[in-house]
Amino acid sequence: MKTIPVKFEAEGKWISAKIGIDETTIHLPEPINTQIPIKSIDNVQQRKNLLTISVAEKDYRIATVPKALAILKRVILMGCSGYRLMAFFMSPAIRGGVMVSDAKWEKGAVTVLKTGIWFVSQNHQICIPIADVSAIEQTKREVQGTDKEVVKIDHVESGDVSTSFVLCPATTLQVLYNYLTDATKDSSLDGELDPLSGQVAMLVYSGMDTHSIEGMLEKSQRDIDAVYDRMLGLGLVEVVQTRREVKLTTKGVRFVTEAVKPPTPQ
Repeated sequence: MKTIPVKFEAEGKWISAKIGIDETTIHLPEPINTQIPIKSIDNVQQRKNLLTISVAEKDYRIATVPKALAILKRVILMGCSGYRLMAFFMSPAIRGGVMVSDAKWEKGAVTVLKTGIWFVSQNHQICIPIADVSAIEQTKREVQGTDKEVVKIDHVESGDVSTSFVLCPATTLQVLYNYLTDATKDSSLDGELDPLSGQVAMLVYSGMDTHSIEGMLEKSQRDIDAVYDRMLGLGLVEVVQTRREVKLTTKGVRFVTEAVKPPTPQ
């Protein structure tokens, strides 16, 4: 069993220790003093150098240096209880509509957990949060001069829409597509969007601000605010900035009046 220097959370404190890990088990020492079977881990989330692993309803929080964290993640992701298959992946391949210059196919595994789709290769561990997936599609892509069936995953990354691809044998491609579609179904819109809201959504997607949308659609601020309220209720948008509307006080009116007066003749 390998040992890794970490800090782990226990009894409201962060404990510096060495944890033991092999292909089947993680051992957390006192004050937790527990053996975690890796196959019982059903979710993994990462935030910078902090890893949260979940077993049923219990979370364990572990922080360590990047090199040790990569070793820990790889062992967990290759042995946990999520859906997993060996595949080639390219992530991201496209960012903001532009091909990523150094994108290449990597051989590894795809692991689908509760909150994320993980790509694991010899050198990389990449996570696409389920909540950030905007579309799953089965399509074709040229691979070494031949069109191959792939699964295309569109996802939001730092405000831009990025695209990743997964390539695997045809016998498992449909299974992967169905599994990913089911895993991300909560991100789909239930029901239909009215035409005006649909137009507004497309204009927001194109990068247009609220004032420009009002002018483009010839709608008042109140009309667009009502559309935003509907879209907020459906979970289609989030508020990033609140626009202020102001009117001058008496003091403000006096300032402007004084400012526009012609200079007094000397």
